[in-house]
Amino acid sequence: MKLADLYARPGLTLSVEFFPPKTEKGEENLFNEIEIIKRLNPGFCSVTYGAGGSTREKTVELVEAIHAECGLEVMCHLTVVGQSKSDARAILNRLKESKIENLLALGGDPPQGMSDWQPHPDGFSHAVELVREAASMGDFSVAVAGFPEGHPRAASRALDILYLKEKIDAGADAVITQLFFDNADYFRFVEQLAKSGVKIPIVPGVLPIVSVPQVRRFTALCRAKIPAKLEKELLKVESEDEAAVEMGIEYASRQCEELVRFGVAGLHFYSLNKSYSVQAICKNLGL
Repeated sequence: MKLADLYARPGLTLSVEFFPPKTEKGEENLFNEIEIIKRLNPGFCSVTYGAGGSTREKTVELVEAIHAECGLEVMCHLTVVGQSKSDARAILNRLKESKIENLLALGGDPPQGMSDWQPHPDGFSHAVELVREAASMGDFSVAVAGFPEGHPRAASRALDILYLKEKIDAGADAVITQLFFDNADYFRFVEQLAKSGVKIPIVPGVLPIVSVPQVRRFTALCRAKIPAKLEKELLKVESEDEAAVEMGIEYASRQCEELVRFGVAGLHFYSLNKSYSVQAICKNLGL
């Protein structure tokens, strides 16, 4: 089922993001976790593409395996950076042949060791071009990324909204946001998009915290902020991962409760390939 149809259904659509494991054991563990997550009846799952397209083959193989073996709708991430137009088109055609209907079109992060984002010399220059390419095929429902705190490379909030609106007008059916920890940023973001005439679902991306060093690393990479109230909680569990997991579940549960009351069409969980926190949050929400 396509994203547009999934989000058109009544009720809340849950989705869960995975990344391609580096080892066979990691892949075995992931499929075990997927079986647990399936009990939550997610609308779909997604698979990341890696910085600079570094996991391209693994991503597509994992998407195909989940689709064929797990009975889950799956959304494949696809980035502009690190590949030519012919490479991107080849992947789109492969996904089409595999009956994969959903795609997250992204600019992408630069490869490891590179600080500046540079398009491939024979590739698309911006994510909007990838959206147009995928939409023109007529086989995909395309999502794009949104940044409640502003895109790290955007010169201004106004330009960020303008560029996102351009991707939506090019054929995107949903926006899935980067992680954030202050719902006020999300509410402001939705209001700004609504004023620009955006009517598609703006789905919040939620990261359940599993360790303090990790969340500090993630927020530094994507330039998301840690609110003062969360910082106080992090300091209490700085060196205790088990306590950090439980704190993360509680914080994300309260965050999601407020988002559900606001009327979001879905919740997209950054699972880090683990089911425990996602399962606990859904239990707290009565899902």
